[in-house]
Amino acid sequence: MTPNDLLKINVNDHTEKKNGLTYLSWAWAWAEALKADPKANFKVEMQPHGGPLMIMGDTFMVWVTVTMFDKPMTCMLPVLDYRNKPITAPTSFDVNTSIMRCLVKAIAMHGLGLYIYAGEDLPESDGQAEPVIVKVVTPTATADLEVNTGSELANAQLFTEGMMTYTNHLTDVKGLNSYWKSNQTQLDSLKVSHPYLYERIRNRFAEIKKQLSESK
Repeated sequence: MTPNDLLKINVNDHTEKKNGLTYLSWAWAWAEALKADPKANFKVEMQPHGGPLMIMGDTFMVWVTVTMFDKPMTCMLPVLDYRNKPITAPTSFDVNTSIMRCLVKAIAMHGLGLYIYAGEDLPESDGQAEPVIVKVVTPTATADLEVNTGSELANAQLFTEGMMTYTNHLTDVKGLNSYWKSNQTQLDSLKVSHPYLYERIRNRFAEIKKQLSESK
C-alpha cells in the first residue's frame, strides 16, 4: 500500500461530529496505519523542559510525528476545550485528547482521511489528476510525499487558516513572534510552494502585531 492508496480510503463510517467538526477515530486510524505499514510508529514530541506542551502565549500546543513508509510527518495542534477554544490551564485529559487528535492529523498527512481536513465529503477517486511528488517540511525532516495536487493545496490552505485563526488568541507581541518562529520551517516551505498563502499569513501577523503594539 502507498500514500496514494490511503488517499482513496473512505473513512466516513469511522467519524463523528462534534460542534460542527468531523473527528476520525484515532484507534481505527492507527489500526489502518499499521495495516498499510506494519513498521509504522508515532512519537509525541517532547519540548526542552521535558513535557509534551509547547507554550504559546498563555495557551499550549502539542506535536506528534508519525512515521510511515520510512517517512516522518509532524503535525501540531492546540490544546482545545469542548468549544474548540485554546485552553489556558489544561488538565491531563485535555492534553491527552489533543495528542490523540494530533496523531490522527499526522496520519492524515500520509493520506488517510486527508479529505476530511479539506472539507470534502468523499476521498479522491481514480478520475482525479495524476499524483505528483511534493515536499512536506516538518520540524524534524523534509519528506517526499506522493499526493495529488488538490490534496497538497488543501493541506497548505489548512495550515494557513490554522496560523491565521490562532493569532486571535495571542495577547502580546512576544507570543506572536514565538508562534511565528515555532512554525518557521513550514512557513519557509509555504513561501516557496504557495507564496500567496504565505503573504496572507505575513499580512495577518503584521496586522495583529500592530494591534498589540497599539494596545499597550
